Order: sequence, then C-alpha cells, then structure tokens
Amino acid sequence: MVCLGNICRSPLAEGIMQHKIDQAGLDWQVDSAGTAGYHVGEAPHKLSQKVSKQNGIDISQQCCRQFVKEDMLHFDLIYVMDSSNYNDVRRISADLWDENKVDLLLNKLYPNKNRSVPDPWYGEEDGYHKVFEMIDKACDAILEKYSILNIQ
Repeated sequence: MVCLGNICRSPLAEGIMQHKIDQAGLDWQVDSAGTAGYHVGEAPHKLSQKVSKQNGIDISQQCCRQFVKEDMLHFDLIYVMDSSNYNDVRRISADLWDENKVDLLLNKLYPNKNRSVPDPWYGEEDGYHKVFEMIDKACDAILEKYSILNIQ
C-alpha cells in the first residue's frame, strides 16, 4: 500500500488489510510505504490512528518508510492511492518496474477508472473517516478476489 508520505492513507490501508487478512486466517504479508521520505521513522498521523482505533484497528506501532525499488521484487501486488503515486512508484522502481503488479487501490471498486483516494492530510477528521471507508471497501474487494482464488 503506497501513498506520498506513508503517514495517512497507506498506513490506514495496511492496517485495514492486515485486520481483514487476520480475520480470514490467511497467511499474507502487508506493508505500506510512501514515495517521498518526509516522515520516515514516524508513526502514522494522529487522525489516521484515531479513526482506525475507532474501527477496532490499532496502527500505532507502524513506522513510516519510503518506497524503494526492491519493493517491486518483494511484493506480488502494489496498490497506490493516486496516479501521482503510481508515476512515482514507476520512476523509483526504474529497471525493476512491473506494471502487472501495480494498480490504483480504487480500481478494485471502479475498474479502470483510476480514481484517487483523497489525501486527508490538510483536512479535518471527517476526511479521515471518508478515506477509511473507501479503503475498507477496496480491501474487501481485494480479499474477495484473491481468497476466492485460494491464494495463500
């Protein structure tokens, strides 16, 4: 799960997806990263933590990190929050780029529409709730698609 700073959207996506994976009893690995190194080593944004906690998910132990090109080798699927993140992942990945592994997260709900998960960074708490709901639905779609295929 990738966004710009790995402080708002992608930590929520990691936490939501991991929670769903744990509930389903699947042995999948989830991680998140940012395309910019603004917050490396920090915990997720306080409002991301608050909203996730209100939904029964604790993301307080996550640590922000920057996306690196080797992530393209270590992960089967990479979901980005917007087209800018997509382009940054492609640039950072350089010779390791694999377009078959990368997609916008909301394409799981709206195929080929390339809709963005809005960045709630500059907004109020209600924006974090809206982003949580979007990501939650997209994670349900991912789980449904790949658990049906019995990918363990």
